[in-house]
Amino acid sequence: MPATPNKTLILNGSPRKNGDTASLINVLTDSLKGEYFIVGCCSKGITPCADCRRCRTAPGCAIGDGMRDVYRYLETCDNVVIASPVWFSELTGPLLSVASRFQTYWCARYFRHEDPGLKPKKGGVILTGGGDGDPARAFDTAKILLHQVNAAEIFPLVCSHHTNTLPAARDENAVRAVRRLAGYLNGTGSIDKDPDDNGGEP
Repeated sequence: MPATPNKTLILNGSPRKNGDTASLINVLTDSLKGEYFIVGCCSKGITPCADCRRCRTAPGCAIGDGMRDVYRYLETCDNVVIASPVWFSELTGPLLSVASRFQTYWCARYFRHEDPGLKPKKGGVILTGGGDGDPARAFDTAKILLHQVNAAEIFPLVCSHHTNTLPAARDENAVRAVRRLAGYLNGTGSIDKDPDDNGGEP
């Protein structure tokens, strides 16, 4: 039986369609095998969790918006990548609003005591920023979110953190690290950091 094609969900936290985050997402998708689904967190029309607490007793989410497409993809995809600018040392507000809707999976585990029905995944994080703030905090948040959607293995941080002076598309370390991330997600590369570069980190 032929292998199932790789499926990758990419959460894009940037409001800029042709900005630094988008340029690194393009490098990633050019190297990915299989299909991918990019969620534009700033334009998808997904509202944040309303803390209605319905998911404490019933599966799914009470809010009927574009998140339903994301849920369907999350249940069956092989990889999840969080890509975001760094705002005040954190992921962007729109991305965090979308990710707040992962609450239904947390409630499945800790209130309903059920398997949330998520296929095991690989995870990756791509961050961009102008050099101010600390991307480590945003990376820590992204790892928490990835664990919630059943991504146990997470690739080392890929970060272009001097975009005020060097566009991410011209950041050779970051571009190389994104391609290594793609290899890892494709199943042809290692999760180990390349000793010949800084992995795209600042």
